[in-house]
Amino acid sequence: MTNVEQQAEEMEVLKSIYEGDKNFHQLNDTTYQYKYTEGEESFIVEVSWGPNYPTEKPRINLDIFFNQHLLPSVKQKILEIIDKEAEHWIGSAMTYTLFEIVKERVVDIFSAQTEQAGPSGAKISMGFQMEKKKLVKKKQLRKARKRRESGSSGEWILDRKSKKAPASHCVSDLWT
Repeated sequence: MTNVEQQAEEMEVLKSIYEGDKNFHQLNDTTYQYKYTEGEESFIVEVSWGPNYPTEKPRINLDIFFNQHLLPSVKQKILEIIDKEAEHWIGSAMTYTLFEIVKERVVDIFSAQTEQAGPSGAKISMGFQMEKKKLVKKKQLRKARKRRESGSSGEWILDRKSKKAPASHCVSDLWT
């Protein structure tokens, strides 16, 4: 069986296995992504097949915008885990196996991320700290209530009985 035939067969197998899995995404015929989540932490592993795959290892990409929070040492650890497993599977379909080996080790990967982030648990990435701001919801007020609370006396409102503006605001007074 040629490499192209093996790739076509593996593509069908991956589609059937991951059908309905929201963490799996096929970018094109040779590039696949899987999102790993543990609590609030997550990262994406992207696997791309070259023209000689599966007789050669696929390309693994972690340099995705979504992964910018990962420390370089953690990215290196993920790549080492995948590379070690890929060595055993050269010559056969391995994308599913690579995704699953990372899934088995995701707790270890995230623990390395938090250990290296610092004792306070604050992650330092790209030379700055991210701070969470607490939003305060303001109470909704009606117009009449806003006028009362702001101290507006309502002088600018037309007198309802006479349908006239108060005498202090007559235009004729301005020109005299």
